Amino acid sequence: EVQLQASGGGLVQAGGSLRLSCTTSGFIFDDYGIGWFRQAPGKEREGVACISSSDGRIYYKSSVKGRFTISEDDAKNTVYLHINRLTPGDTGVYYCGAEDVGKNCLDDYEYEYWGQGTLVTVSS
Repeated sequence: EVQLQASGGGLVQAGGSLRLSCTTSGFIFDDYGIGWFRQAPGKEREGVACISSSDGRIYYKSSVKGRFTISEDDAKNTVYLHINRLTPGDTGVYYCGAEDVGKNCLDDYEYEYWGQGTLVTVSS
């Protein structure tokens, strides 16, 4: 059974940092790309960072570059999202997903599997 478990969210003050984790199982980790997506209240889900299945390259939504860092630990089948200098605009539910299409890993249409999401709330 494929599982993705997102964790690490919480209530944080603006300017703080968080590390989100996406722990995976049930599929060959190296065959898939993992992406982080964010859904703010009342808005559509958007891709913020991903590691592409096609070549392992990392991509970021332009507005988060320099503050978000995606990384992976192959030994633990886990992908992390470090978020620095949090702002209230970062508030939302963060999901991780797994894709094996490899065309544009910031687009959620590529994703076959999803985790349940973890809530990040940034207070001003």
